[in-house]
Amino acid sequence: MNHLLSIKELNQQQLIDLLALAKTIKANPEDYRKALDGKSVVMLFEKPSLRTRVSFDIGIHKLGGHCLYLDQQNGALGKREPVSDFAANISCWADAIVARTFAHSTIEQLAEHGSVPVINALSDMYHPCQGLADFLTLAEQFDDVSKVKLAYVGDGNNVTHSLMYGAALLGAKMTVICPQGHFPDGQVVLEAQAIAEAHGGELVLSSDVEAIAGHDAIYTDTWISMGDNASLDEIKAKFAPYHVDSDMMNKAGAKFFMHCLPAYRGVEVAAEVVDGAGSLILQQAENRMHAQNAVLVTLLS
Repeated sequence: MNHLLSIKELNQQQLIDLLALAKTIKANPEDYRKALDGKSVVMLFEKPSLRTRVSFDIGIHKLGGHCLYLDQQNGALGKREPVSDFAANISCWADAIVARTFAHSTIEQLAEHGSVPVINALSDMYHPCQGLADFLTLAEQFDDVSKVKLAYVGDGNNVTHSLMYGAALLGAKMTVICPQGHFPDGQVVLEAQAIAEAHGGELVLSSDVEAIAGHDAIYTDTWISMGDNASLDEIKAKFAPYHVDSDMMNKAGAKFFMHCLPAYRGVEVAAEVVDGAGSLILQQAENRMHAQNAVLVTLLS
């Protein structure tokens, strides 16, 4: 493991090891206070962020490392100077690069032209750190995460892609329920289904909300991602049947609700669900730091 660009590049044992290490770091933070002693990590952000920026910054500090945040006020990546030059220059000083970008190709260029590990903190195709945090959260609720039945409802996106790869590698069952025209990327679906078949898992796609029955957890995301220009009224009309409320939770038999945040109460999810007893949103948010710290320790040890 030289980088973390997407979960699909991990094998099953690497994913299991990352989740186990994240649990260990979370339980015994004092044992890792010098894990990144003398190490510096540069964070390149093209997009606004709350959880990603704060969890990486504080997490790196807790590991004894130094974090430098660079936004794009001085010019976007690839505009002011080539991405390859960004990567090569930063590699002269830093020990790792964390990047949150619009295009996944930017992440790939950073990894290709740099000489230090690159961690994808979100791109248009993947959100691996979120996926790791989500499966860490599920692993805290279930003794055997491979037995979990996870339903994703709403707009197929970068988070969906990472969840599909993670569930497939772990041998779990995942059902993705989306309106027509809003399914995940077709190539990603085929790859995730092949991985699931190899590990005893199952990936099902449907537009029928009735497919929600028989799941342990329901996951949704905002219907309008950052940078999308769709009309909210138009989106609401199309996605209305996919709104997660108490009725849907009951139909699924789901004990837990998950969301990567920010959540819009009354839009993709009802307030009584997102703020209810089965909501795991704050555990997911906290676990971003622990999962990312496991990645950093693994890459920089």
